[in-house]
Amino acid sequence: MRPATGLLLALVASTAPLLLSPAPVAATELNPAAVTFKLPDQIKWNENPQAGNANAVLYGDPTKPGLYIQLVKWYPGHMSHPHFHPNDRFITVISGTWWVGSGSKFDPDATVPMPPGSFVTHYGKQVHYDGAKDGPTVIEIVGDGPATATPAEQK
Repeated sequence: MRPATGLLLALVASTAPLLLSPAPVAATELNPAAVTFKLPDQIKWNENPQAGNANAVLYGDPTKPGLYIQLVKWYPGHMSHPHFHPNDRFITVISGTWWVGSGSKFDPDATVPMPPGSFVTHYGKQVHYDGAKDGPTVIEIVGDGPATATPAEQK
């Protein structure tokens, strides 16, 4: 296991249940030096109509070196084409079914369904593609930036 992998796995395991559970009713104010949070309606989503998805950065900055956590909402009928990232990425399916494929030939029929609660690792410099087919899908990505994507489709 890579050195940062254990930390990232623990982080994903600890945050996924929070995203799935209903928001508690706040009876008192929390000390912001101890705890910060965003309720679902406070999370800012950035639409990416060309790619058929939206994303919300929860922690860090995916464009810079360092740890980042983001949500990606795939809209039905949209998938990425074969590509790779420079670093490992750790993904938890929050809702919907996320379809995952590997290799440089884009073939949506050869993808494998990942239901809610599934955990997926995209290894750095390994070619893959993914997205949503029938319904919307939300995934949480934890990675080490910068989160660039290099096209790798064989036509």
